[in-house]
Amino acid sequence: MPHDEKMRALLASFDDPEAAKRYGEGPRRFVPGLADLYRMTALLLAERATRNARVLVLGAGGGLELRALADAQPGWSFVGVDPAAAMLNEARRVLGPAAARVALHEGYIDDAPEGPFDAATCLLTLHFMQAEERTRTVGELHRRLKPGAPFVAAHSSFPQGENARALWLARYAAFAIASGTDPEQVEKMRAAVDAHLPVLEPEQDEAVLRHAGFSNVSLFYAAFTWRGWIGYA
Repeated sequence: MPHDEKMRALLASFDDPEAAKRYGEGPRRFVPGLADLYRMTALLLAERATRNARVLVLGAGGGLELRALADAQPGWSFVGVDPAAAMLNEARRVLGPAAARVALHEGYIDDAPEGPFDAATCLLTLHFMQAEERTRTVGELHRRLKPGAPFVAAHSSFPQGENARALWLARYAAFAIASGTDPEQVEKMRAAVDAHLPVLEPEQDEAVLRHAGFSNVSLFYAAFTWRGWIGYA
């Protein structure tokens, strides 16, 4: 749960129903290869998850990854957790008929059922958390998984040295503009990320997963300011 006042204000925008309806366009323009990230996630989970797996999705608001996973695996069922009611409503709309296979919970990891789950994901979410809360959250997620269950995490993670941080944020902005996003909006997003997002170095993010108990952690996705890992409970 975010404790920083500015971070809470930033996250409050996700509970705006009109903003939630527009949410789907943002990740596609700011995250390179988003559709492929979802496709890779489904493939990595399916390496170990059975055809009738029960999957925990933390940060499920908007429904984009839930829809992608549901389409990829018609036998899977899902529990989605997100703190923003408006984003959960948008997830229900995006899911359409697949919503029958999804149980949605408003809240954070502590509000998720105990499981145990066959697999889990946390996409475009952990970068909102300070390191201590991030570590606790991943640990609680690990506790809800069956032994050996796969977990995919992907979020903003890039070098944080002064010169490196500015360079990678400039590239983040350049990609969004090249994807058709209004430059003024992009600059506001870049400034917000720079000022408020508690981004970690990729090595630190990987260490968080290992500290939580995940084994065989490996990087499978890297795209400008974004990284994705697969690990096993």
